[in-house]
Amino acid sequence: MTDSFAGRTALVTGAGRGIGRAIAAGLGRAGATVAVLARSGDELAETAALVQESGSRALVVPADLGDDEQLSGAISRVRDELGDVDILVNNAGVVWPLAPSVRVDPAEWAAAMKINVVAAATLTFAFLPGMAERGWGRIVNVSTGAVADMASMIGGNAYLASKAALEAHTINLGLELDGSGVTANVYRPGPVDTAIQTWIRDQDPAAIGSALHQRFVRSHADGKLLTPEHSAASLLARLSADDRTAQVWDVFDPA
Repeated sequence: MTDSFAGRTALVTGAGRGIGRAIAAGLGRAGATVAVLARSGDELAETAALVQESGSRALVVPADLGDDEQLSGAISRVRDELGDVDILVNNAGVVWPLAPSVRVDPAEWAAAMKINVVAAATLTFAFLPGMAERGWGRIVNVSTGAVADMASMIGGNAYLASKAALEAHTINLGLELDGSGVTANVYRPGPVDTAIQTWIRDQDPAAIGSALHQRFVRSHADGKLLTPEHSAASLLARLSADDRTAQVWDVFDPA
């Protein structure tokens, strides 16, 4: 992938750690200028340093995607400092609220949808016109393999509903863009050893559901979790080599 994205500008959300950090670093190694967005400025600074190690430029953009004003400000800042975006990776997402649905706060459910779906769509709609005008762009929305196995995450209704909606948005958009030079694809990263996984294992089984809690504890104990770098490498390989649109890329599928 050396210099495969030289001259391109990328924006990666959820880039403070985990898969997002690994994706941003990989894009930097491929020659892209990378804007990294997440809530934590300190973590973003560490990601930016990885991008810069390869000689690429990084822009740190701290923002809460659940806050309309901060999201709008982030879009403006990226445009003002880097110009338009060629590659958008919507990786940021929340897994909460986790609980039997009879106990879920509807406001929390809606807040999760806003971060996982609405913010991704907002960023897409902000940068899509420029991609279309230039006749080249890559949009990747990070989902979860659990969308294909809803029974695997009972108690995670907001998370699965939002990721299913994100996939529908992506595939429909990708079909609309067919032949334009702009692509929109879904990436299912597999079970990755991230802070979200740790957070779930640290929850009270009685609060989130013992079956759900045990599934994540067992997956970790069995050594089945991928590293963020492993999963990011699979996404980046597809992003570099696959110019199809409206695809669902899964880390476990052949590239």
